[in-house]
Amino acid sequence: MATTELTGSTIGPTIKENGIVLIDFWAEWCGPCKRFGPVFEESSENHPDIVHAKVDTEAEQELAAELQIFSIPTLMGFRDGILVFNQAGALPAPALAQVVDAIQALDMDEVRATIAAKASTPTA
Repeated sequence: MATTELTGSTIGPTIKENGIVLIDFWAEWCGPCKRFGPVFEESSENHPDIVHAKVDTEAEQELAAELQIFSIPTLMGFRDGILVFNQAGALPAPALAQVVDAIQALDMDEVRATIAAKASTPTA
């Protein structure tokens, strides 16, 4: 499965309607982004069950600002609509494979319980 381009209007439905979504935030002028691109594309071919999407931060500046993308490339991983991975920097293929494996292995009931516990804890 090839990568998909996301925009401000398509990112929300894509995250909500798919089990696992990896998003590469990039720009044409970014050298590390260009080096990471083929690694991300290869991952999309190896994992057709996972949505691999890209956001051009130049074309989608408002979306990048809303998601607090300060450095590119940045990789975000969502599972069941929940952000479970967020890291700036280009990853080599083995590291990206580890991220994919870790996201697939998550116990989402545990993740939701942790989020609920943090939400119910009063802040000082």
